Amino acid sequence: MNRDSHDAQGSPDKSIAPRSAENSDLERERRFLADLETRPFGERVVGYLKLIGPGYMQSALTLGAGTAASTLFAGAVFGYKLLWVAPVGMLLGVIMFMAIAHQTLSTGVRPFDAVRRFAGAPFAYGWAAAALLSSVIWHFPQYSLAGATLSDIGTAAGLNLPRPAAGALVLVWAIILSMMYGTSNALIRWYERLLKYLVWLIIACFLAVVVRTGISDWGALVRGFLAFEVPAPRNGVSGTTLVVSGLAAAVGVNMTFLYPYSLLSRGWGREHRRLARFDLWSGMFVPYVLATSLMLIATANTIYLDPSFKAASLSPIEASRILAAVIGPTLGRVIFNLGLLAMALSTISLHMVACGFVCSELFGWKIGDWRYRLAMLLPTPGVLGTVFWAKMAVWVAVPTNIICGFLLPLAYLAFVRLQVSRKYLGDDRPRGLRGAAALAAMILSTALLTGFLAWQAWQALRPLWST
Repeated sequence: MNRDSHDAQGSPDKSIAPRSAENSDLERERRFLADLETRPFGERVVGYLKLIGPGYMQSALTLGAGTAASTLFAGAVFGYKLLWVAPVGMLLGVIMFMAIAHQTLSTGVRPFDAVRRFAGAPFAYGWAAAALLSSVIWHFPQYSLAGATLSDIGTAAGLNLPRPAAGALVLVWAIILSMMYGTSNALIRWYERLLKYLVWLIIACFLAVVVRTGISDWGALVRGFLAFEVPAPRNGVSGTTLVVSGLAAAVGVNMTFLYPYSLLSRGWGREHRRLARFDLWSGMFVPYVLATSLMLIATANTIYLDPSFKAASLSPIEASRILAAVIGPTLGRVIFNLGLLAMALSTISLHMVACGFVCSELFGWKIGDWRYRLAMLLPTPGVLGTVFWAKMAVWVAVPTNIICGFLLPLAYLAFVRLQVSRKYLGDDRPRGLRGAAALAAMILSTALLTGFLAWQAWQALRPLWST
């Protein structure tokens, strides 16, 4: 069966594909990729680097307030010991995303429709609901982080910028930026390019802090990546809790929804499958691991070695002020806060884009029309997080984390079912030793993630049951 026709599923989606005026650019891109296949490895890498983008959207989305909090605590409480967590967590995500890319680019079929038809409606609607809910609820802590860091940058510079005002500035910026996505292929590329800059700004800021603070123990640094240690509790913080939190925070359910549609929005097809794999490693895995590792090292170099440190008082703003004592009262504070602000800004914008995609799928809207753009505004009440998130988190964060967390393995299981579906993938269904290895890795990732989240839910609910 020839999968180019997609007879079993219907025609590839037209509402997501680029406009006809842009088809010539895509055709040139396809010819460029075909030519790259004949080139040496080094030339292929250089060529691919010119085209990557969707992978950066995923690293930009996951580098948010949740990642900042878990990474700061890991470095401050346990030093270098948990450096292995971020690479392992993202590796589990990349395994699944490579399968999602193969499925989407081989068929060109809308992923929501594919999951609904070939995995089952409960999988499809549960996946969409979790992606929408997580994008709306987890918008609040992003604004809490953005407002706090932007206000603190102003204070460090001698300006009085209240957190609500800072949040309003971020809201205006996010709306203007997000509304550009889906307007044209050129603006999609511009949007992805800006996210690349934000991601590398994050990395540059934390790298500057690490360079200024230095490495206290190179042997401990290497062991932190390779020993896979789960440290005993310290300062009232469980090492197991931070391991589970870090592994679960690497990939969110809204990322699994956003990613395949970002591929289709780019006009990518089966010719882009190798590029997509390269994009995931270079745009998603590497930047995420660099950013989280540098942040952890920066806090480990200072806060972990501070005998007066109390875990209960740690926050991103307090961390920036502690680091400022090492780097400089203004420079260190501003650099560290800029990295945190870039994390929040990228995530805020992508939450809005994800909501637009989810609602367009659920209601059959065209990507880019006024209803899609209205749906992108669903998370904007999150700007209230600059004021109310600390109070809301107690009764919103825990149930949202549990519900959306357990729907992520549901989404993973749906993609496992698609991976083995002959009716869906036809001749593109992976076979042989490579296909078996890919399927085993997907199943292992799903099982590990389910176990991590089950333990996290148990820890969250146990105090409620004990009372």
